[in-house]
Amino acid sequence: MRSDAIKKGPDHAPARAMLRATGLDDDAIARPLIAVVHTWSNVSPCNLGLRDLAQHAAAGIRDAGGTPIEFNTIAVTDGIAMGSRGMRASLPSRELIADSIELAVDGHCLDAMVLLCGCDKTIPAAAMAAARLDIPTVILYGGTIAHGHCKGRSITIQDVFEAVGQHAAGTLDDDGLREVEAAACPGAGACGGQFTANTMAMVLGFLGLSPMGLNDIPATDPDKGAAARRCGELAVRTLLSGGPTPRAILSPVALRNAARAVSATAGSTNAALHLLAIAHEAGVPFDLEDFHAAAATPVIADLKPGGRYTAAELYAQGGTALVARELRAAGLIDDIPTVTGHTLFADIDAAIAARAPDAAQDAVRPVHAPIKPQGGYAILYGDLAPEGCILKLAGHGRTRHSGPARVFDSEEACFAAVQARAIRPGDVVVIRFEGPVGGPGMREMLAVTAALVGQGLGDDVALITDGRFSGATRGFMVGHVAPEAAVGGPLAYLRDGDIVTVDTATRTLSTDAPLSERTPATIPQRVTGGVLAKFARLVGSASRGATTSAGPDTRVATTAAPAADRVSADDRTAGAGRRELRHPIRRPIDSALVDD
Repeated sequence: MRSDAIKKGPDHAPARAMLRATGLDDDAIARPLIAVVHTWSNVSPCNLGLRDLAQHAAAGIRDAGGTPIEFNTIAVTDGIAMGSRGMRASLPSRELIADSIELAVDGHCLDAMVLLCGCDKTIPAAAMAAARLDIPTVILYGGTIAHGHCKGRSITIQDVFEAVGQHAAGTLDDDGLREVEAAACPGAGACGGQFTANTMAMVLGFLGLSPMGLNDIPATDPDKGAAARRCGELAVRTLLSGGPTPRAILSPVALRNAARAVSATAGSTNAALHLLAIAHEAGVPFDLEDFHAAAATPVIADLKPGGRYTAAELYAQGGTALVARELRAAGLIDDIPTVTGHTLFADIDAAIAARAPDAAQDAVRPVHAPIKPQGGYAILYGDLAPEGCILKLAGHGRTRHSGPARVFDSEEACFAAVQARAIRPGDVVVIRFEGPVGGPGMREMLAVTAALVGQGLGDDVALITDGRFSGATRGFMVGHVAPEAAVGGPLAYLRDGDIVTVDTATRTLSTDAPLSERTPATIPQRVTGGVLAKFARLVGSASRGATTSAGPDTRVATTAAPAADRVSADDRTAGAGRRELRHPIRRPIDSALVDD
């Protein structure tokens, strides 16, 4: 066992002495030492139940012959940080969580892990740490929140953000806003639609890192504790039987399965960023074109933000195993090994049998009768995004938008303009200098997008940013534009009034402006020290997952690419092979820009 390095032989008597001080006896020290890592915090509902789940997981570990070693790491709650400077901490927290799991588990030579996670960045961070350490690991999501009720309908945190826009538009008064606010979040659990947390929880099941069906169980469901106990037992059993470790599970096939599930549920565009990061940590080839190819998968799950149901309502009708069953029936996913020791298809059958879903359920449709024939996102390129960007398609029928740019150098400036009713139908709202380096931290823009929807502009404007969108975002929204403005990307050259076109048919994000004839915009220095400055120095492009482990030398700044360097028509077809992007100007990132 790995833990023998700290507990066997005379030389390690000091380590054993310290372990004894924690209450462990000879037998407990001799058993496999299994990490129980959680992201408990009482600052939000998302991770509120994880400390209790850790005790259930620990009991399962003891039952199976192991010794649990519990510790926790941080969480940054997007729903609270959204629209503030605190949101800059969100994406960097993913890296810090993965780092802290790696350091604590490696630092104590632990043998296996049960990772308990509960919100947007804690879930991918758990998968990234699992891939790095490659020891027997089971990941369990703490579960979705129950939906609230207001005026006879189910509501989520998405409705609160959109209510802010309605309030600004004068269609909702102070009492009405407070009523929505008070009803939306009734207790523990992560945001209730197919937003980032529930999307990534589903991804873990399709990757094979979580037992199929267990992540679906809502946070306050009485069965959640038993699920945690099972995960504790499974971690020990996997260790003792020599079962599959994360890198044996994570493969290009597993990643494609997960990407197709995201498309089929119109899930969060953040899944692209996180799947790229997980693939990077696992050393698995997977890029934006793989994600785009998966977008051919039709939308078959009727889930918020674009659909009718919350995650808890999907669970009541049978859970994400229903999605898996339909994708398997259509030949859109392939069998893979999983953490259970069985195959994905066997796990799907077991989950379906355990839930016995009603044949009359209407949350998930067959692939041959989808809600939408095209997936919930598309990958675009062009002279505004030579390295790519992602367009969210859920919740609207548009495939093209062209209009004058309204350019803002921060989320706050844009939000102020939206609240002042300064955005007009037809506009293309551009928020730049909010990428991984420029933010720094690549903030989500839910406050802006929800306000636009709340004001009735969701179907009439487009929004483009080198930042990110919340999984609760709906509307014609393009994010993750790369290269970002802060490293000399084309968005830095845009001006108000430039005509910008988003076209899914040609897979392009383009402008008619003479970008190469201009000097790029710059911004005042935002961060000079601390963790955000370190993140800005280390982080790579959003087109490669915005990880910090790749190192800054992998990034180059790209100025406006001429029309001849746009993606060819052949390359724009779904499933196209890897492209080699040609950039007319490539230079190392200026240290002053990084410090910003």
